[in-house]
Amino acid sequence: MKLLCLLILLSGIFTASAQNAIIKGRIIDAQSQSPVEYASAALFSTIDSGLVAGSISNTSGIFKIKKIAPGNYLLKITFPGYEPQYLKNSVAGNSDIDLGIIRLTPSSKMLNEVAISGQKITALNKIDKQSYKAGQFESAKGGSAIDVLKNLPSVTVNSQGDISVRGAAGFMVLINGKPVLADAQTVLTQLPANAIDNIELITAPSSKYDPDSHGGIINIMTKKGVNDGFTLIANAQGGLPSTTDYNNLKKPQRFNGDITINFKKKKWDVSIGGNYTRNDNEGYREGNAYTKNIAANTITRFPSNGERSFDRYNYAGRASIIYTANANNVISAGFYSGKRYQARLADLLYHNTTSNLSTGALINSATYFNSNLQTKEGTFNLGNLDYTHIFANKSNLTAGLQYEHDNLYGGTLNRNLEYPNTNDTIQYVNNPYKRPISAYRFKLDYTIPIGQGKLESGYQFRHDTQQGDFDYFVTPATSQPDIDKFKGSTNAINEINSVYSQYSGKTGQLEYNGGLRYEYATRTVHLSYDVQSHILNLSNLFPAANLLYHLNKAWELKTGYSKRIQRTSNLELNPIPEREHSETLEEGDPDLLPEFIDLAELGINHTFDKGSFFSTIYYQHVQNPIQRLNSVYADTILNRVYTNAGAARMWGLEAGLNVNLCKWWTLYVGGNIYNYKIHGIASILNVPVTISNNKWAYSLNANNNFQLGKTSSIQVNINYLSKRPTAQGEDGAFLVPNTSFKKSLMNGRLTVSLLWQNMNIGFLGANKQRITTSGPAFYTTTNYISETDVFLINLSFNLNRFTSKLKLPTSETGNREF
Repeated sequence: MKLLCLLILLSGIFTASAQNAIIKGRIIDAQSQSPVEYASAALFSTIDSGLVAGSISNTSGIFKIKKIAPGNYLLKITFPGYEPQYLKNSVAGNSDIDLGIIRLTPSSKMLNEVAISGQKITALNKIDKQSYKAGQFESAKGGSAIDVLKNLPSVTVNSQGDISVRGAAGFMVLINGKPVLADAQTVLTQLPANAIDNIELITAPSSKYDPDSHGGIINIMTKKGVNDGFTLIANAQGGLPSTTDYNNLKKPQRFNGDITINFKKKKWDVSIGGNYTRNDNEGYREGNAYTKNIAANTITRFPSNGERSFDRYNYAGRASIIYTANANNVISAGFYSGKRYQARLADLLYHNTTSNLSTGALINSATYFNSNLQTKEGTFNLGNLDYTHIFANKSNLTAGLQYEHDNLYGGTLNRNLEYPNTNDTIQYVNNPYKRPISAYRFKLDYTIPIGQGKLESGYQFRHDTQQGDFDYFVTPATSQPDIDKFKGSTNAINEINSVYSQYSGKTGQLEYNGGLRYEYATRTVHLSYDVQSHILNLSNLFPAANLLYHLNKAWELKTGYSKRIQRTSNLELNPIPEREHSETLEEGDPDLLPEFIDLAELGINHTFDKGSFFSTIYYQHVQNPIQRLNSVYADTILNRVYTNAGAARMWGLEAGLNVNLCKWWTLYVGGNIYNYKIHGIASILNVPVTISNNKWAYSLNANNNFQLGKTSSIQVNINYLSKRPTAQGEDGAFLVPNTSFKKSLMNGRLTVSLLWQNMNIGFLGANKQRITTSGPAFYTTTNYISETDVFLINLSFNLNRFTSKLKLPTSETGNREF
């Protein structure tokens, strides 16, 4: 961020009265209307240009300069990235001057300079969060939000695309500060990296946020539009031919494009946009598994190997309208409509053997070919309407309504075929489903400045309902006598009423916030084959508090606590089994309990001439951890069931370093090391199972920027995840290195990038991961090998620089159930 100065000229007649006049005002962003925190206000004498006094704006954007003698002054307000403005006034006698709302507008000169030559990894630590600029991670260009996130400290993405924050898979996503109750992986996959401005990791959330999530909150801020006039930003990307052949049926297609157009004139700010992304991936898997039948004294082994590839595409259209009636009233509306499609093909050759468990003597063997195609599709339609009113006392009231209707559908086609004559079918299973969903949310929030801080209070109502219809067809039908248990319908209804209040402010060197949230939640699951509904009522308090102490300009201490809840998805509640693939069934539990989490952290921040450093010790305690556990369904099929498993705890250390090693080399490195322990009794289909695991894990994300000149640079980054404990085994290590070359043209408006993703160079072992689980009667290990050495070309064009937030609606619940 660059310095933005607001210049106000104050004229008055000098008198010899006491120095107790006050100059005050409230600084806000001209586009988002949000307060500008930590802006510097300096008062200079117009006689000798000497500094008279100064102040810093608080969390509400308010500043006060006290004990001012009458006279002529120049007030300079600075904050990175804004243009100066001028106002005239006078100070006479003991009269206070209230400058009212001061609107800051971004500096286009600074933004152009950043686009051309800025290479420093921008990271900012605040009382409850860390903030990162998305555009600095070149390897993410043309990708999704996930490609940006995986570069941040304590964030990891494994071979399946599952995201973890501080080792925890559950976290909440906000888009421009608006809560999203959707599945994080699906939401972030649909959001283009090119549309993201910056990302905030909120590790100890305050009470104003929904308490949903295990690992905290990720707030994604989208790119912004110009102050006045027309703005266009467009990106296009294409993939070069694959460098590695996995003998897959089809070659992958990789191309995408997105465009955003923004027009602002006086009171109106209108944005429209659209994107299309096609991102296929070749792959291969090697599996080895066995089950034991103690009663029959046999062991069945079923190793397999073959193709595991993905066809993926998504597209969407979006619009945003902001109407600023006056300085005190703002209305905004957003619309979104899109589709996502994924097809996972697993064509595997199985070599099954059954042997005597005691002697090892072979009883029988068979070789067959399994073709398993799993498809997931979803259309998402959303709209939101928000209204904000700012009162004369600087308090504000915001009301918001969001509605969503989605249609989710898909299924699994599982074919067991003779081998080598694959024209002969042994068994054919078709497992289709439809799961339409409707949801809405209403929010009312009130904020009022009190003393040196602000008091925030609010109410929220959330409701969603999902109807699920599941079919199951087997040919020949006699090959599965319990076919009826795989059919049926479900209806899940969730309602949440919540109120909260919190106070935040600053006293001397201490910043603080603290609050309490109360929720009453009801969850009802109706099953077509069960006359009795499954009902869960919850009444809970969620306290939160954060402290940040400024030891001096270079050192800060912080601590925080937050109580959270990880709610169940409707999919986890669905007890109707789904044939996920040949050797796995998956089903949920309608009586599953949510997780309750206590988060606590203690950290230190340090800034120095060449960069910055932070380090945080954290602790998490989890009641009712939700686990996906395996048991034996049949000799060659495992049953994967969602269940609660005792209690878990985690404690760890995360750290990040950002340093300019020299004029042309910037290094950013972040890491996380933690110990995870889970212990307790779980129930798998009413059979008790003891769960116990206690191991260490760590992750490392490093990013090197090499500035080749004013308009070109090379970036090399590495994402590494160590072996990680799970409830019944471990996930293997996972390595992804990337390199990118960027060249800026046309004064920074056109950028050409060459991306080398998933670098392997024949020996690094990149982009593959082994996942292992075991129990008394089974063992399974699978090595997932995904495409490496992927080359892409990305073009990005900006007609004008973006500076105002695009307030687009985001999926509340549909993405979570995708």
